[in-house]
Amino acid sequence: MARKILTTSSGAPVVDDQNSVTAGPRGPLLIQDWQLIEKLAHFNRERIPERIVHAKGSGAYGTFTLTRDLSDYTIADHLNGKGKQTEVFARFSTVGGEMGSADAERDPRGFAVKLYTRQGNHDIVGNNTPVFFLRDPSKFPDFIHTQKRNPVTNCKDPEAMWDFWSLNPQSIHQVTILFSERGVPATYRHMNGYSSHTYSMWNKKGERFWVKWHFKTRQGIQCLTQAESRRVCGVDPDHAQRDLVEAIESGNHPRWTVNLQIMAEVEAESYHIHPFDLTKVWPHGDYPLLDIGVLELNRNVENYFAETEQAAFSPSNLVPGIGVSPDKMLQARLFAYQDAHRYRIGANYNDLPVNYPRSAQPAYYQRGGVMAGT
Repeated sequence: MARKILTTSSGAPVVDDQNSVTAGPRGPLLIQDWQLIEKLAHFNRERIPERIVHAKGSGAYGTFTLTRDLSDYTIADHLNGKGKQTEVFARFSTVGGEMGSADAERDPRGFAVKLYTRQGNHDIVGNNTPVFFLRDPSKFPDFIHTQKRNPVTNCKDPEAMWDFWSLNPQSIHQVTILFSERGVPATYRHMNGYSSHTYSMWNKKGERFWVKWHFKTRQGIQCLTQAESRRVCGVDPDHAQRDLVEAIESGNHPRWTVNLQIMAEVEAESYHIHPFDLTKVWPHGDYPLLDIGVLELNRNVENYFAETEQAAFSPSNLVPGIGVSPDKMLQARLFAYQDAHRYRIGANYNDLPVNYPRSAQPAYYQRGGVMAGT
């Protein structure tokens, strides 16, 4: 392979990257050193705000293979035709920690999947638990603030967390899971994923169904004890990131069985559990898991910042045949996720390769903005 020549961002070759241009051998710098100016100016701007939640994560590419035709339930192209494969990008994360936090903290794990379908991107944004702490989005910012640092001491504040949970009994289901033996997944490969929210599907007859997504790890559930997690946090804070990269590099591609719970629209009207309450599950005895496919991750990212850090998922990334539900938390997230991406990355975040649809080039009336290509 031919050696690459170091250049500026405009393609001009850089002759000397070791010395700045000065007025004489001991003189001050010159503003005409445009290569230095470019290097410093870009350095000042090379970071973007970290995510408020799910700040630290790991991502990889792979495939979703449909093993059961779902045309009876949806017109979505990627869910029609047994054996059809769809490229995906998945991102796993802790929830409350900052970018530099440890992977082994006792915390729910984010589980987000972007399917690059022929009809646009379909995102499933969930967690490693089937429920959540809240059912009303008005409480969400307050809840997250209790998971962050105390604004006075700048230290984590367990008292704030437990005050919030004790005053919001709807959180007890999720809190019980979080402090159970499954509270700290051993790695991202050894945990399940759930949409948690209820979504909808509709078929060519116009019939609508309510659905929940489940991703069951084929590696088996493995978790850390409290003592093990404390040790791993100190010894290797990036253990889950390292594990995912090394597993894929070695050909040990992680897999999940993809399942759906499906409820006919009319059944939701009289079902004894509120079907759109994010703090509750649908009993499998009433709505058994339907095996529909396999998620496999088989390709690591080439640039963590460009891909994993700037990957932008949103539950509003829907395709024909896939819809939402009256779940209040989901309804709020339809707005909040995209709004966060526009602030954090820029108005044209979907033009980044990791977010760009693999279908026909998008056509819309938007114009201008940061990173505009047209």
